[in-house]
Amino acid sequence: MQQSQAKAWKHDHDYLGDQYDHNERQTRLVIALTAATMVIEIAAGAVFGSMALLADGWHMASHASALSITAFAYWFARRHRHSAQYSFGTWKVSVLGGFTSAVVLGMVALLIAAESILRLYDPHVISFDQAIGVAFIGLVVNLASAWLLRDGHHHDHHPERGHPDHNLRAAYLHVLADALTSVAAIFALLCGKFFGWGWMDPAMGVVGSLVIGRWAYGLVRQTSSVLLDGDVEQSTRAALREAIERESSDLVADLHVWRVGPGRLAAIAVVVTEDPQSPAVYKKRMETAVELAHVTVEVNRSVEGVQAALAG
Repeated sequence: MQQSQAKAWKHDHDYLGDQYDHNERQTRLVIALTAATMVIEIAAGAVFGSMALLADGWHMASHASALSITAFAYWFARRHRHSAQYSFGTWKVSVLGGFTSAVVLGMVALLIAAESILRLYDPHVISFDQAIGVAFIGLVVNLASAWLLRDGHHHDHHPERGHPDHNLRAAYLHVLADALTSVAAIFALLCGKFFGWGWMDPAMGVVGSLVIGRWAYGLVRQTSSVLLDGDVEQSTRAALREAIERESSDLVADLHVWRVGPGRLAAIAVVVTEDPQSPAVYKKRMETAVELAHVTVEVNRSVEGVQAALAG
């Protein structure tokens, strides 16, 4: 009887969100598109002796490897979404995937900057027509990939109405960074071809690396804040505290609020009061202020309350 009652109080900790499966499918499509382009460019470069095609093909290979981090995070989180080993589900695996991808994106920005600076001092001979053709191919592929991943970027970013899929956003920024470098490369190569400005190619590489680095830094800040349970707004905490302290004798001694899924929050509250109520009373107050997926409340009688009860 007791076991059956205990089971009735249990609930699932799957907080991956409704868009999770869709986002995973879109990421796999982008990886397939990138891998196909990679094979074509490497094969064409080998057959036609084009170093530009070979270089872009191997660049696509590194791009596919980075996106594989995103795919692995989706797979792992989905596979273990109902595992009791993870106290509040596996949603943060996706956030961790986004953090890792952001770090890789930052490393790519540093490599691009280093190579561009070296080429400013030691210019290379550029086959402009061939390089422009390769840049256009890369641009088309990356724009198509960005379109497939657009839902990860155009998401409601209000912390309590919803939450972006950081894993998908990292993939989106990868392909957007590649699209940006393709546009910059086309512009620089056209300037080099028609005006003889060979220095524009490495100069645009430096500019592109700065933009990509800024994106990577922003994503690292967002994901690390979630991973360290620091992204819940202060106004949300204040609303919960105010709801609990509705009665003058009720005080919040400790309050923890963190995110367990897209738009899903969990909270732990320690209440000290002269007139203790059941935890269910305080839970109800909290849930009228903020929608919570998981709530734990500890209620303690204050010293003043104990003294008053003994005196009475």
